[in-house]
Amino acid sequence: MSEKRKEVVSMTDMTYGNPYKLIFLFSVPLLIGNIFQQLYNMVDSIVVGNFVGEKALAAVGTGFPIIFLMSSLFIGISTGATVMVSQFYGARDIKRVNDTVNTIYTAMIIGVIPLSLLGVFLSEPLLRLIQVPDDGTLEMAKIYMIVIFIGIVGNLGFNINSGILQGLGDSRTSLIFLLIAAIINTVLDLVFVLVFHWDVMGVALATIIAQIFSWVFGIWFINRRYSEIHIRLFGFHFDKALFKQAMKLGIPSGIQQALFSVGSLVMQSLVNSFGSAFMAGFNGANKIDTFAFMPIQSFTNAVTTYTGQNIGAGNHERVRKGLRAGMALSVGTSILMCILVYPLSAFMMRMFSQNQEVIDAGVAYLHELMPFYALLAISFCFNSVMRGAGEMIVPMISSLFALWLVRVPSAYLLAHFFGGEMIYYSYAIGWVVGILISGLYYATGRWKNKSIVKKMQQQASSSD
Repeated sequence: MSEKRKEVVSMTDMTYGNPYKLIFLFSVPLLIGNIFQQLYNMVDSIVVGNFVGEKALAAVGTGFPIIFLMSSLFIGISTGATVMVSQFYGARDIKRVNDTVNTIYTAMIIGVIPLSLLGVFLSEPLLRLIQVPDDGTLEMAKIYMIVIFIGIVGNLGFNINSGILQGLGDSRTSLIFLLIAAIINTVLDLVFVLVFHWDVMGVALATIIAQIFSWVFGIWFINRRYSEIHIRLFGFHFDKALFKQAMKLGIPSGIQQALFSVGSLVMQSLVNSFGSAFMAGFNGANKIDTFAFMPIQSFTNAVTTYTGQNIGAGNHERVRKGLRAGMALSVGTSILMCILVYPLSAFMMRMFSQNQEVIDAGVAYLHELMPFYALLAISFCFNSVMRGAGEMIVPMISSLFALWLVRVPSAYLLAHFFGGEMIYYSYAIGWVVGILISGLYYATGRWKNKSIVKKMQQQASSSD
C-alpha cells in the first residue's frame, strides 16, 4: 500500500464496492446531520410561533430566501470545492486536495466582509420589494436578517467544512459539528426568548452563535484528525489555477442558487400577498417539506461524491451504477415520505401555530406537494451526477427553466384562476420540465468528458 493510500484510509473510497451500500452508508450520517440542522431551524420557528406570535413566525421564515440569495455565490463555490476535492481524491492527488481547501478558505475570508455589509444595508429594501406586510412583520424580519448577516461567516465556514469532508468521502465528521450547533442553538433559543424576551433578535443571535462555534470547532477538529489537510484560516494560501477552476464550477452553481432564490422571492411575494396567516402557514409547511426532503437530499449528495470520485478514477460504468442506486433509494424514500406526511399534515402544522387559518394554509401546501415528491427525487439524481462529473451548466439550465419558465408563471396563473391554496401544484409542473432537460442531457453521455483531473493534467502537459 502506497504512502498516499495510507493517508486517506480514514475516508470512504467509493471507487470500488457495492454502489447501493456505499451510497446508503454515506447518506446515513448526512441524513442525521441534516435532521439536526433542520431541528435547530425548526426550533427557531416553533419558539417564535408559540411564544412570540404568528407575525414573528412569518418574519423568521420570510428572510430565508433573501439570506440564501445573498450568500449563493459562496454556496456555489463550496459546491465546486466538493466536486474538486472528490475528483482529486479519486485520482489520489492529495496535494491538490490540500491546496484546494486553503484556496477556497482564502476566498471566503476575503469575501465575507462585503457580503455581510451588503446584507445589513439591503435587508429592508429587499423585504419591502417582496411585499412583507408593514404590520410589525417587516420590522421583525429586518432585525432577524441584520443579525444573521452580521454573523454569516459561521454559516459559510460550516458549509465549506462540510463540503470538503463530503468530497473526501467523510460524511460522519460533519455530524459532530451539526450536533454541537443544534444543542447550542436550542438552549440559546429558549434562554434568549423565554428568559431575556429578545424575541426574533434572540433566535437570530442563537443561530449565529451556534454556527460560529460549530465552524471554529470544525477547523480545529479537521486539522487535528486529518494530517493530509491543514486549514490555514489566515494563512491566505492561494493557488490561481485552482481558484479559477473553482470559479468555473462555482459560478454556474452560484448563479443557479441566486436566480433560484430570486424565483423563491417572487413566489414568497405571491404568498405574502395573501396576508400574514397565509405566510405563516407557508413558512411552517416549508419547514416540514424541508424536513421530509432530507433523506432524498442525503442520497443525492452521496451520488455527487460517488460520481466525483469515480470520474476522477476514470470509471464511467460505476457512475451509471451509482445513478441507478441513488435513483432507487431516493424515489423509494420519497414515496415513504408521502405516506407519512400526507395524513399527518394538520397535526404537524400545530407544532407551529394553533391558528386554524395558518394550519389550513400549511395543509394545502403539503397535500399538493407530497404526492409528486418522486419527480423531485429523479431530477435531483440526474443533476447530482452531472455536478459530480464537473458539469455545472446543465443543472443550472434545468433548474432555472423549471423555475422561471414553468413554476413561477404556473403559480400566478393558478392563484389568479383558482385561488392562493392551489399555487403549490406549480412545483410538480416545474419538476417535470427539470427531469426532461437533465435526463436528456445525461442520455447523451457528454458528462463523461468533464473530468477536472484530466483537464488540469492536460494543462500541465501543454505548459511543459
